[in-house]
Amino acid sequence: MMDRHLIVITGPTGVGKTELCLQIAEYYGIDIINADSRQIFSELPVGTAAPSARQMQRVRHYFVGTKHVGDYYSASMYEQDVMSLIDNSDDRLFLLTGGSMMYIDAVCNGIDDIPTIDEDVRRMMKRRYEEEGLDCLLDELRTLDPEHYEVVDKKNPRRVIHALEICHQTGKTYSSFRRGEKKTRPFGIIKIGLCREREELYERINGRVIEMIRDGLEEEARRMLPFRNENSLNTVGYKEMFQYLDGNISLDEAVRQIQSNSRRYARKQMTWYKRDEEMKWFHPDNVKEIINYIDVCV
Repeated sequence: MMDRHLIVITGPTGVGKTELCLQIAEYYGIDIINADSRQIFSELPVGTAAPSARQMQRVRHYFVGTKHVGDYYSASMYEQDVMSLIDNSDDRLFLLTGGSMMYIDAVCNGIDDIPTIDEDVRRMMKRRYEEEGLDCLLDELRTLDPEHYEVVDKKNPRRVIHALEICHQTGKTYSSFRRGEKKTRPFGIIKIGLCREREELYERINGRVIEMIRDGLEEEARRMLPFRNENSLNTVGYKEMFQYLDGNISLDEAVRQIQSNSRRYARKQMTWYKRDEEMKWFHPDNVKEIINYIDVCV
């Protein structure tokens, strides 16, 4: 029987993770470990709905606003950082929350030991992508690593570029590093999923986008224009705002697209989470039921 436990609270974008987790953390007197891959970047508080200064005063948060948008950061690095945090703590209970599926999976199940990319290789591949385009890089990946070429998301430049970075840096195929073995953890894992009725969730998502606009998303995106090609900004909210700032679409159309793409992302998240048979589902308003469930598990 494990005497240390990691509580994982996740769910689709806009479901209401932030306030619930503040209440859970306050109840148990524990900190919050952020598992949102974009909230890690300090320049993106509005577009990522990062915890406010007041919320972070209520509960200490880890991995919020700790990186610059130009910094290289990966799920593998996140796994190492979280495991180091837990290993070096005397606490018996931890709370990890966010909606980044790869980050949560990396902590719960482990991730393959893929080498960290050198800065020179990253710059080289970034330059090649900008100059040659995705199709050219796909052709190269098909030659260097035909096995991974068959399964990679060919519409996702980040995935294609990363596979080629590994090939160039190590002289080995990206496929050779992907063993997919689940790692054992020195703590029990309590997985809690938050869900709402679809119409309720979509209404919250639409409203949150309007709130982001009011809070200054346009100004935030404008400040990020010099960094628009960074992977940290290849995400819903900023891509659409860049199109608006380029004069390609109106602000109203940008808002509509952000809402639509956010809803689409929420569906993708739910599809991913529903595969996990260890996940216990609750409505975010059922705080007492969630606490009772945690108490039984620990």
